[in-house]
Amino acid sequence: MAPPTAPLNLDVEAISGICGSISIAAWVVVFSPQIIENFRRNSADGLSVPFIILWLLGDVFNILGAVLQGVLPTMLILAIYYTIADFVLLAQCFYYKGFTWKDELPPPQTKPPNIVVVGEPTERTGLLNGHLDDRERRDSGWSHLNPAVPLVSEPPATPPPTPTRLQSAIWNLVAVLMVCVAGIVGWLLSRRYSTSQPDSPTGEGFPSFDIWGQVFGWLCAILYLGSRFPQLLLNWRRKSTEGVSILFFLFACLGNLTYVLSIFAYEPHCAGSHCQPGEAGKIYGRYILVNSSWLAGSLGTLLLDLGIFAQFFIYSKDDPIYEDEEVIVDEDTSFDGRGADDRPILQRAGSGLP
Repeated sequence: MAPPTAPLNLDVEAISGICGSISIAAWVVVFSPQIIENFRRNSADGLSVPFIILWLLGDVFNILGAVLQGVLPTMLILAIYYTIADFVLLAQCFYYKGFTWKDELPPPQTKPPNIVVVGEPTERTGLLNGHLDDRERRDSGWSHLNPAVPLVSEPPATPPPTPTRLQSAIWNLVAVLMVCVAGIVGWLLSRRYSTSQPDSPTGEGFPSFDIWGQVFGWLCAILYLGSRFPQLLLNWRRKSTEGVSILFFLFACLGNLTYVLSIFAYEPHCAGSHCQPGEAGKIYGRYILVNSSWLAGSLGTLLLDLGIFAQFFIYSKDDPIYEDEEVIVDEDTSFDGRGADDRPILQRAGSGLP
C-alpha cells in the first residue's frame, strides 16, 4: 500500500528541489536536439570543434571538483552524463569533418544562371532563339495529342514547406514546457518516495570547504565560459547559424537557470535546535562561497548563450534560394567580348576571299 501523500508545502527546500529536478530534466535532453540535427543533415559544420573540446574538459574538471568538494549527488551524476554526451558530439564532429581541431568554413555553393540569348536572328541562331524554356521542354508531353486523354497540366513538384518563425517558436516553447513538466513530475515522485523513508540526519553547521575541489571548480567555470567564444566566432564568420539546433541552447539555458535557482534557494541548518542571531546568514554566505565556482560557470554561460540567441535572430533569414536568374546576352557579342561575324561564310576571315 502506498504511503499517504504529505501536504504540498512550497517552502524554500521545495523550490530548490523543483528547480533542481527541472535542471536535471533539461540537462538529460540537452544534447539530443543537436545530435539529431547532425544525423539529419549528415554534417556537423554548424558546431565548433573547440567549443565541444572545451566543454568536454570543463565536464571532466566538473567531475573532479564535484567529487572533492562533496556537492549534491545529482551534480556528480549530471557531470558524468555530460562527459559521455560530449564524446558523442565530438565523435560526430570528427566523423563528418575529419580529425581536425580547427573550424573551417565550407566553400560557398553557387548555381550558374540561365543564359537567354536575344538579338536579331542570323544564320548562327536557332529557329526558336531560346524562347522555349528548357523546363517547358522537359515537362511537355504528348498526352494532349490523344483525344481520349484530357489536357491536364501536372502540377510541378514542390518541396515541403519550411516551418515559419511562429511555428518554430511554438514547437520550441512546447518542448521547453514538456521538460519543465517532466522535472516537476520527477520532483513529486521523489518527494513521495522520500516521505516513506525515515528522516536522515542532515549536515549541520558550516558547509565544508575543500581547496582542490574549489580549484577544479574554477577551472571548470573558466572552461565553460571559454567554450562559448569559438561557437560565437564560428557563427559570426559563417554569418549563419545553420546546423546549430536552437533547442540545444534553449535546454542549456533552462538547465543553467534552474540550477542557479536551486543553489540560491537554500535553507541554512544551524548546529543547535535554534539559530543564533546572524548564524543563518553566515551559513548561507559560506554555502554560496562553496558553490561560487559553479554559480559563476552557470551564470556566465547563461549570459553568453544570450549572445548566441542574438545570432539566431540576426541570421534567422532563410537561406538564399537560388532563383533562376536570367542573364541576357546580346547575340551580336560573343562570350569572349568580340563581335560576331555575320558575313556569309565565304567572305569571312580565313576563307581566302576578299
